[in-house]
Amino acid sequence: MQPSLALKDDQEHLPTLLATDAQELSYQLQQHQAKLFPPQSQKTMRMFSPAEAAAFIGIGEGYLRQIAAEGHGPDPLSNGRRLYSAEDMDRIRRVLDERNGTPKYVPGRRGSEKLQIISVMNFKGGSGKTTTSAHLAQYLALRGYRVLAVDLDPQASLSALFGHQPELDVGEGETLYGAIRYDAPRPISDIVRSTYTPNLHLIPGNLELMEFEHETPRVMAAGRAETMFFARIGEALTEIEGFYDIVVIDCPPQLGFLTMSALCAATSILITVHPQMLDVMSMSQFLTMTSELMTVVENAGGRTSYDWMRYLVTRFEPNDGPQSQMTGFMRAIFGNRMLQNAMVKSTAVADAGVTKQTLYEVERAQFTRGTYDRALDSLNLVNSEIETHIRTTWGRK
Repeated sequence: MQPSLALKDDQEHLPTLLATDAQELSYQLQQHQAKLFPPQSQKTMRMFSPAEAAAFIGIGEGYLRQIAAEGHGPDPLSNGRRLYSAEDMDRIRRVLDERNGTPKYVPGRRGSEKLQIISVMNFKGGSGKTTTSAHLAQYLALRGYRVLAVDLDPQASLSALFGHQPELDVGEGETLYGAIRYDAPRPISDIVRSTYTPNLHLIPGNLELMEFEHETPRVMAAGRAETMFFARIGEALTEIEGFYDIVVIDCPPQLGFLTMSALCAATSILITVHPQMLDVMSMSQFLTMTSELMTVVENAGGRTSYDWMRYLVTRFEPNDGPQSQMTGFMRAIFGNRMLQNAMVKSTAVADAGVTKQTLYEVERAQFTRGTYDRALDSLNLVNSEIETHIRTTWGRK
């Protein structure tokens, strides 16, 4: 006799509960979003101090003052001080290159230098993957590179951080799925969006991306895919590669078809890891599964060789003894495949995230100066090290 499927009085129907909670949470988040950013408002990039601007451009602060005094910078404020926008920094780069007669300060690709596609990944949530992707993409854009950020995570935290609420602002076919789906794919250029950060474009994400995970097995079983799943992202990006220097892909926190396709599209891989025992144990399983799956993909013709692959320690607390030991443990195993710099855990990054901002957007005055400076220094060291790997791949010093 089959047991009854009827609910008892003290039981709760999970699908109904989840649907109700999801609807209410979505509504409250929309209200919260409207308070932070009224409907007519738009996110903007803050202004930068002379010291920050000089560092992003790659010149000394004294030289920047000279260039500005010659009329190539912003007008001084009432107190005589100058603040620089991202557009100001781009204009000064062009002035410097015209003056020197060589492309030095505008850092984009030259000649045969190939598009750099960096897939940021980890199997476990909470490893700082999206925070790393957002700050890396924005840093490179502020440095003058033409950057495309791709949100491949159905949770779409990267999109929200860049001002595109997945359930409100991203419609059907407006994620990367629109360009890689098997039936009637859209041109990828149709789904690229500009952002409030000059030089930075975005392909947003939302739950629609999960369709690729569901659709791919059916298409493979039917044998009707003209392009294998692992080649679809790479082929889509080929259509627009001339417009960008660097693509940063925020991968989903699982080894599915989306992640495997992002791996095959990538020229470089960045794996984030939180230096706790459980996270490292999880990463061990993740590396084993990735290796096995990549071997299968390689045998089917997928690309599995990269310009570089590095591990990045995230949410690192320098005064935490076990974390320092675990970081040393990983360095002993992975050697130079570990980035020398770690992403330090900071309340500044977490607090900025509450208002959906990165550390490059929030004003320093909102935080304790030491807290903000330590967090920003950590971000800049990590991102600068990654930039060095990119430039080395291009054959530059």
